[in-house]
This record gives sequence, C-alpha cells and structure tokens, in this order.
Amino acid sequence: MNIKKHIPNLITLLNLFCGCIAIVFAAKLDFEMAFYFVCLGIFLDFFDGFFARLFKVSSPLGLQLDSLADMVTSGVVPGFVMFFLLSSSQHELSVNPMIPYLGFIITLGSCYRLANFNIDTRQTDSFIGLPTPANALFILSLPLVLKYSDSLFTLEILTNQFVLLAITVLSAYILNAEIPLFSLKLKKFNFKDNALQIVFLSLSVLLLVFFQYLGIPLLIILYVLLSVANNKRAIK
Repeated sequence: MNIKKHIPNLITLLNLFCGCIAIVFAAKLDFEMAFYFVCLGIFLDFFDGFFARLFKVSSPLGLQLDSLADMVTSGVVPGFVMFFLLSSSQHELSVNPMIPYLGFIITLGSCYRLANFNIDTRQTDSFIGLPTPANALFILSLPLVLKYSDSLFTLEILTNQFVLLAITVLSAYILNAEIPLFSLKLKKFNFKDNALQIVFLSLSVLLLVFFQYLGIPLLIILYVLLSVANNKRAIK
C-alpha cells in the first residue's frame, strides 16, 4: 500500500474539516474563530498541492477533492458570513427578509470559479480572477474589522446594506473576471524577477502590522490593483 499517495488527499480533507468547523462558529456568530479556521484550511490547501508535487502523486481525484474542499472553506463560509452581515445591517432594505440570502451570491460565484479553474489550462502558474481563498479572507475579515474598529465611518460603511450588497456582487464578479493576477511563487532567487512579489509581500506585512484586521481587505485590494497595473505595463 502506497501511503504517500494518500497524504495530499488527507490534507485536503482536513481543509474541508476546517471549513465545516468554521461554519459552526459562524452560526454561533463567533466570526473570529471562523476566520482562524478558514485561515488554517487555506494553509492546508497550500500544502496538499505541495506534497502532491513532492511525492509525485498528483491525480485527477486530488484535483476534484481540492475544489470540493475549497468550495466549503472558501465558498460556503464567506457566503454564510455575508448572510449574517446583511441580516444585522442597518437600512430600510432590512425589512425585506429575503435580502440577507443574497449574500450567498458569493458562494455561487465561488462555485463557478472553482469549476472553471479545473478546466482552464491558462491558470497553471498564475490566476485569472481572484482565487477563492483570497476572496474568503476578504469577506471573513469584514466582521472582525467591524468588531475592532473605533472609526464611526468604518462602522457606518460595513453596516450599510447597500454597501454590503455591492461588496457581494463585486466579490462574485472579481472571482470570475478575466483579470490576470500575478503569482506569489518565487521562481528565481533574485530581486529583478521577483520584484513585484517582494514589493507586495513587504507591503502586506506593513498593512497587517499597522492596520491589523483592516489590513486584510486592504492587501487583497492591493493585490488586484498591482496586478492590473502590472498587466498594463506588460502590454506597453
């Protein structure tokens, strides 16, 4: 029995397990623990592919398992969290009990993105559209920004149902947009070939240090903006 070939799939299933636990915490309105378990799931998501390549046991089954696990951890959980944010938002639209369910547009967009990723041969070394883990971190950071922010402006923005609906729709769009995003992998050990990645990672550390939870959505936005700027520079 070749144990090595089962290790990546086991790690993938642990990612799925983290997603299930995150849903339980989100249902209890403990968004901080939900955030941490999603982070753990994303961490495991990185290493399942790493070990599959290391042990040379990549398989179609592993690819499908990976997408199914991501669908829960990075698709269902953020949709669930947005549902609760919309449910507790302050606006006259909140009288309509169906509005919060629109938060699951994020889940639908994530599902389409993951299915498309599996058949898109262009996304082997980079991404087209925002990866679902990055989008999940963006959405799950919002209730934490809301919890720990002292800014009245931030509180008003993140409790406004129109703003939350706009974030929901934009989230589903950016997941599937034809926008090439640079890879964070360092292929060569020199600054010239990795300048963009090094600059982004350095700025990300600064954002997290100085802004804490608010730094998470800011660095996701920075990632998209730098990618767009890099694409325009490459065209020129």
